[in-house]
Amino acid sequence: MRINANASGTRTIEVTETQLQIIRKFSLLDRLADSMGIISEDSLNKLRLTVRSLIASQVMDSKELLELCLVLYHEDMKALGLNNLINCYNEWLASQLVAEVAQNRADE
Repeated sequence: MRINANASGTRTIEVTETQLQIIRKFSLLDRLADSMGIISEDSLNKLRLTVRSLIASQVMDSKELLELCLVLYHEDMKALGLNNLINCYNEWLASQLVAEVAQNRADE
């Protein structure tokens, strides 16, 4: 999947399903927006610091989080890119939840 990193759409960032799964596993996008629901450069910095903290505190291999850093520390990643990442994640998560419900019904 590709997300736009700027308003004109000339810069994009590749996001893999694995990276979206990592975001879900660590609940990294929860409460990221400010009180007005706005995603800003501060939101991006907060996310980056959270990921760095998780990497520093983990005793186990941090390979998953390092994989996510390819997106978060991409040279074109700014507030608009983060907003588009959140939208991409929400769409992906909705499709995952539908698939999980369908799987649970099939298993019954």
